[in-house]
Amino acid sequence: MEQAIRIINVVTPGRGLTDITSRVLAFIADQSIQTGLLTIFCRHTSASLVIQENADPDVLRDLETFFRRIAPEGDHYRHDDEGPDDMPGHIRSALTQTSLSIPVASGQLVLGTWQAIYLYEHRAVSHRRELVLHLIG
Repeated sequence: MEQAIRIINVVTPGRGLTDITSRVLAFIADQSIQTGLLTIFCRHTSASLVIQENADPDVLRDLETFFRRIAPEGDHYRHDDEGPDDMPGHIRSALTQTSLSIPVASGQLVLGTWQAIYLYEHRAVSHRRELVLHLIG
């Protein structure tokens, strides 16, 4: 059994989904592990991870529209230490995922044809986000 770990930093442009698939694939390609399990962990409470369709950009836009409706900005939250997008960011993160587990077979991620891995920034402005990649196999 082997293990590999890497921390990657992603600078987001602000609220929305950033495709990190190529960075994750580069990490897998650097390893000698052919069969195993990759865990990706987001070390933040106002950003998250999702696997989503990568073919039609309307899917990502519709997701953002949905989250804007269910977690709107405003002054109706008690927690607003970092501004009106602070608590909505935490709600969005709670409704998505802070970690993903993806199988690896033949040295490749076992993703579906139209799947990509996204870091989902829930805050309005750019942030530097830290992700931990851990491969075991």
